[in-house]
Amino acid sequence: MAIHYDSHSVKAHYMLGLALLNRQELAGGIKALEKSLELGRGAHPASYMVEEIWQELSKAKYIEWEGLSKMRFSQLNKLNTTCKKALKSYNSLDSPTADVSEEHINELDEVFRKAAKADTPTEVPDHLCCKITLDIFRDPVITPSGITYERAVILDHLNRVGKFDPVTREALEPHQLISNLAVKEAVDVFLNEHGWAYKIR
Repeated sequence: MAIHYDSHSVKAHYMLGLALLNRQELAGGIKALEKSLELGRGAHPASYMVEEIWQELSKAKYIEWEGLSKMRFSQLNKLNTTCKKALKSYNSLDSPTADVSEEHINELDEVFRKAAKADTPTEVPDHLCCKITLDIFRDPVITPSGITYERAVILDHLNRVGKFDPVTREALEPHQLISNLAVKEAVDVFLNEHGWAYKIR
């Protein structure tokens, strides 16, 4: 109901997202949380609420990936079995006593192993991770020295530790931070292709 009164309410979209996830409406919950995150980053990019929204969104995206991954795995196994049967049938047409060669079976298994590779967790590339937290970027910003950090983390560093770049030690003010849209886009592409990376450490 709050969304009808204020469609720009971060908290309303967040609560709607949680409610939809609780009702097992994954797609709707993810959409509402994404809207909440977008609004939250625009209003208060370093607030605790943005971090909470990201954590809930990450959990939901991971659950979504897990379900799709299981379905793809099942489909690949069925297809692999069907292909092996077809290969055996094809070979028996040439010679009823001939067996399918081990080489053909291995080649077929290799094809299916490669097809399943996108769903196999590996390491997130370093250029997609914050230098301070070593976690995948959510809202990357770049400093004048060319180093990219997670926005909330570098702002916290500037407020608590001092107004300097933690790596180069050069003077740094919050207004000098610029959104790194290239890294953000690379992270989005990586997460879309490798949903397992949403799992929070």
